[in-house]
Amino acid sequence: MRIGIISSMHHTKKMLEARDALIAMGHDAFITKFYEAFLGKSDEEKERVKIHQKNTMDAIREFWNAMQGGDAVLVLNLDKRGIKNYIGGNTLMEIGFAHVLNQKIFLYNPIPDIPYYKSEIEAVAPVIINGDLSKII
Repeated sequence: MRIGIISSMHHTKKMLEARDALIAMGHDAFITKFYEAFLGKSDEEKERVKIHQKNTMDAIREFWNAMQGGDAVLVLNLDKRGIKNYIGGNTLMEIGFAHVLNQKIFLYNPIPDIPYYKSEIEAVAPVIINGDLSKII
């Protein structure tokens, strides 16, 4: 299965770990090609890199293009800034992209209790895997 991994770029290291684990399981897994700029950076530096990439490098469209021909996305919704199972605005857009592309949507953790997001995420009927990558089939 060809699987795009989406998450807050604050979790780049975890995205790489998930990608490598999925590849070891026989999947064709990928993340944004812009990931290297986030490695080894503080949260504040990651935020600046993210804004730069979105505004000057067309990062949103880059991942849209990468998603073409994919079968699924894995949303690594990990805790961030005190929000359990965080999903940010960009990740929510990528979930919408996956839905429109008829891709399966897997959530690593349960849907976060974020106002306005929860019902939108429920509407795309994600499969919640509770941290178990073997449930991606």
